[in-house]
Amino acid sequence: MGGRNCLVANDWVCAEYVRTRSEELTDATLQHVGITAASILIGLAVALPLALLARRGKAFAGPVLGLTTALYSVPSLAMFSLLLPLFGLSAALVVTGLVLYSLTVLVRNILAGLEAVPEEAREAARGMGYGPVRQLWEVELPLALPALLAGVRIATVATVALTTVGAIVDYGGLGGLIMSGLRSDFKAQVLTASVLCVLLAVAADLLLLALQRWLTPWTRIRSGRAPGVRTAKVVEPA
Repeated sequence: MGGRNCLVANDWVCAEYVRTRSEELTDATLQHVGITAASILIGLAVALPLALLARRGKAFAGPVLGLTTALYSVPSLAMFSLLLPLFGLSAALVVTGLVLYSLTVLVRNILAGLEAVPEEAREAARGMGYGPVRQLWEVELPLALPALLAGVRIATVATVALTTVGAIVDYGGLGGLIMSGLRSDFKAQVLTASVLCVLLAVAADLLLLALQRWLTPWTRIRSGRAPGVRTAKVVEPA
């Protein structure tokens, strides 16, 4: 489909649209990446202490896991509406909502990874004089990395998709182009932005998979686990 005719004909596939709107597409993609990255990084910073709290026993695990699951079940429109009085129409509103959605996956996978650390490793660390903080950072978290990073991958792909909902407050990255294209029946814009969103999710997953394999080389052993290390079950939201 050539030249300007595809724009006039309102075709789904139109190279002219990509050429003439490249700056708009780039800005929307960068906003989408920025919101997703900020949400996952903040989500990790919140999820780690919550997972450590949940690990202290059932009295803490029940409320923590119950709360994060309840947050995940709140519809996105309702979530943004509840947060609107606190943040107004801003990127912070979207990021906060996405952080809350990411917690159910991140907390459960961090907790699963920590619980899979063999007790012998903890005993050896204590025998070498490691305190609780050093034991956590130098022994437990490295061994929990496979489950932790698997959770980050799941949360990232989900966040890439959920970021589009932020278009309702004008901070949805590619979602803004999808929504405006739907309102105006601009087919090329809807398809192009949708394809870019899918490509972002695939690229993010592949990059995180490569990072996971680089940071956890022992998981590539044919047996699927290092000697003495239990394999943590990756937890996905229902």
